[in-house]
Amino acid sequence: MIDDYGKRTPVALLRRNLLAKLDFTSGRSHRTCVYKCGDACSKPVPNTSDNPYFRDIVRREFDRRALLRGFGAAAIALGGTGFLAACGQETSSATATAPGTATGSGGTPTPDGLRFDMVAPNTRDAVTVPTGYSSDVVIRWGDPVLHGAADWSVDNQTPENAAKQFGYNCDFAELLPVDGEKNRFLLVSNHEYTTPQQMFRGYDEDNPTREQVDIELASHGLSVVEVAGNDTDGRLRPVIGRYNRRITGTTEFLITGPAAGSDLLKTSADPTGTRVLGTLNNCAGSVTPWGTVLSGEENVDQYFAGGGRAQGKDARERFARYGMEDDETARRWERFHSRFDITREPNEAHRFNWVIEVDPWDPQSTPVKHTALGRFKHEAAAVHVTDDGTVVAYSGDDSRFEYIYKFVSSRRYIAGSGPGDTAARRENMKALDEGTLYVAVYEGNSADFTENTLPEDGAFDGTGRWVKLATCHPDATVTSHIEGMSGEEVLVFTRTAADRAGATKMDRPEDVQVHPSSGKVYAALTNNAYRGAARPGKDDEPAMEYAPVKENKNGYVLEMDDDHAGESFSWNLLLVCGDPGAAETYFGGFDKSSVSPISCPDNLAFDPGGNLWVSTDGNALESNDGLFAVALEGPARGLTKQFLTVPAGAETCGPVVTERRVLVNVQHPGEDEEATVESTTSHWPDGGNSLARPSTVVVWKDDYGAIGH
Repeated sequence: MIDDYGKRTPVALLRRNLLAKLDFTSGRSHRTCVYKCGDACSKPVPNTSDNPYFRDIVRREFDRRALLRGFGAAAIALGGTGFLAACGQETSSATATAPGTATGSGGTPTPDGLRFDMVAPNTRDAVTVPTGYSSDVVIRWGDPVLHGAADWSVDNQTPENAAKQFGYNCDFAELLPVDGEKNRFLLVSNHEYTTPQQMFRGYDEDNPTREQVDIELASHGLSVVEVAGNDTDGRLRPVIGRYNRRITGTTEFLITGPAAGSDLLKTSADPTGTRVLGTLNNCAGSVTPWGTVLSGEENVDQYFAGGGRAQGKDARERFARYGMEDDETARRWERFHSRFDITREPNEAHRFNWVIEVDPWDPQSTPVKHTALGRFKHEAAAVHVTDDGTVVAYSGDDSRFEYIYKFVSSRRYIAGSGPGDTAARRENMKALDEGTLYVAVYEGNSADFTENTLPEDGAFDGTGRWVKLATCHPDATVTSHIEGMSGEEVLVFTRTAADRAGATKMDRPEDVQVHPSSGKVYAALTNNAYRGAARPGKDDEPAMEYAPVKENKNGYVLEMDDDHAGESFSWNLLLVCGDPGAAETYFGGFDKSSVSPISCPDNLAFDPGGNLWVSTDGNALESNDGLFAVALEGPARGLTKQFLTVPAGAETCGPVVTERRVLVNVQHPGEDEEATVESTTSHWPDGGNSLARPSTVVVWKDDYGAIGH
């Protein structure tokens, strides 16, 4: 590995550095926690339910022989050749060919799509890609999206300009081909949150101005941008095209599904309970089979003040279950917009935390919020269509000890004729308003399970069942399956309903995606340092087979074989993430000496060959976040290879993997405790003394060949 000063770091030293600090914490800065998720980790866990966690599983003492059988002594021995030699491409290593283009450990063939040199862990202020690949910025925060957008500069920001420019802190990304137009695509991107210290000169966090707040509102939401490619490389150039659109924190949305019009959603500005201004904290997303985009509203609690002073004990408990207890927010938006003050508008907060749907092919369309999919901190929602046309949507609730959900529609998918078939899109969008909402219960199958230890059956696995929460009918009524709660209450206070249903507490369920050919469901479980920690004010939920690491700081990738329209599934942990040299990690059974270290999985995608790609957020291994490819089938199952890293302080978002391009969104580059406009710790992507700007990046092979071939 070459360090930031151009010197080669000895492999043994790298290994010692990564293994030395076993009690590591997330790589996120505290400022990121404050503005991205409302500093949730510093607060009590909102889930105080006493849901069962299968105490019938027999626990036993640590069995070293079982550990060695499961993980291989070579992977834990510090003196042997290990994964870092492979990552650094040291040809003297016996396993140096593992990450290369032909074979993996023990001569295992490397699958198509994974034939690239691993990128080594690093802390550079740059996007680092494999040898033989190039990268370029597609679009930056502040670049024009609509006609009339001013040229961006830090000193020329207005709410009007921001509403026409690419928003801040891009997260989800998708690249949609435009029918009939060669090398023309729609880039659709979320803008999750804003960090005002790194947006405005002289920002005073105790006294923001009205204009600053309104610029932040305009910098949230989504962007739809036409981009043009070429025939020689992977570069993409933004175009002010007919599909371009900016959705912001003040764009009008239509509320659909049975909770629309409920008294729980009515406000003084909207007495109908059917229209709401804006979408906030949009995290991951997906493209539906009918060509629209779904996005999850996640940590919206940080925008609303006064929940702890709401009228009535029941109301205060409901706000507390969603983390809305602060008297004042860090953003101070409630000073200028009464809708963010729960004491003045108690229902406005209930109009967020939904799955939204946007039609990127119709810039004049009104986006919707789907109440039938339940209200919680949606990382995303992903749609799968079964062979008989049943529409199923999966979603995770991204908080510690929260749940995984699915929605099975009672409507069938209507096959359309592409982006031009507006009528088919409109009908298919209704599929997410009618059907049954479920929450998952997981059970391990190993009586010998002990934390940090692979069970004797050689896998972390088991079975599960889906528990009904509510059924939404075609006439817009809803039936509750939870005693003591109405149907509308189940949809608006879904976390409470899932508590009562006995759902299984998971370790921050983030992106949930369905494999396009196998139909298997994959979920990123990012981390949970409070699993089994028994810390004051935290949860003491123990390690279980579905969450096998106590004080889990590196996360898992879960694989489910689901009866999509039914109520049962089986599951296994594909990855128990972390340093491959650590005893507890697991890579689908693959040789741990030949994989990349991976920490804090966040977003998931699949390449054309069916491999899984995982982006990370908050790397706890003292390296920048990155993007990883994981083999899912055959003898190479579990082979995990780092494809890129993002700049210091940044999070890897997206991603998109096509035949010849990889796209990621680089979110919050250089974000740390002290960074300001005047004193930024990152100058990516423009270099020099420039201000760091969240951006979309595209990567391609230098010969413009297929990725990973």
